Amino acid sequence: MLRVAEHSNITHWAERIDLAAAFRWTERLGMHEAVANHFSLAVNDEGTAFLVNPRQRHFSRIRASDLILLDANDPQTLEHPNAPDPTAWGLHGAIHRQCPHARCVMHVHSVHATVLACLADSTLPPIDQNTATFYGRFAIDENYGGLAFEEEGERCATLLRDPKIKVLIMGNHGVLVVASTVAEAFDRLYHFERAAETYIRALQTGKPLRILSPEIAEKTAQEIENYPGLGHDHFAELKAILDDEGSNYAS
Repeated sequence: MLRVAEHSNITHWAERIDLAAAFRWTERLGMHEAVANHFSLAVNDEGTAFLVNPRQRHFSRIRASDLILLDANDPQTLEHPNAPDPTAWGLHGAIHRQCPHARCVMHVHSVHATVLACLADSTLPPIDQNTATFYGRFAIDENYGGLAFEEEGERCATLLRDPKIKVLIMGNHGVLVVASTVAEAFDRLYHFERAAETYIRALQTGKPLRILSPEIAEKTAQEIENYPGLGHDHFAELKAILDDEGSNYAS
């Protein structure tokens, strides 16, 4: 891994490294989609200055130094030479303006979460520990209106204003997660995809589901929220694997 000193002219280096690692692992797990989808991370107290992936760059090639720094309050962003993808600006810019608590935002079209988003009822019932993790902590967007340009992004952002909402199931579209750190967001994204897969596979059996009671589902969700270091430890191991392999993500 390159040391911070080697990139002293680039700001927010530690944050860039984490975000780059998240891109690499999302691609490795097959949760990316071609050169689409975007992750962002707020780097100022107000949440309006944020890092995001450059336009049309494959997740497997993104490095820390590639990430671009945007101002969510700059209306001229798309006119700049290093402009982001318009849908990244529309969706992530809106969320960082409206939801300062949503420090890290990850949006993908991963297979099982998207299947869930395509069901007439996109509710994720608590049928196991992973699904219970998200009990009462997701919102469902029922009004897909096309690509997430600025108007669509502003509408989606309103669904995330409640800090209790950690996941937006985007009907007919995909999934979006928010968190306070990259590690927490990636861990949430990973486990939501696993939860959606469990539910979809359970539905495929055609047999009745064993659904947890609201009391046990909420208890489980709280226990996981309060379990020390889960997301951090998971992500630290993933970065260690990339480092052991000699990946250039941190360059």
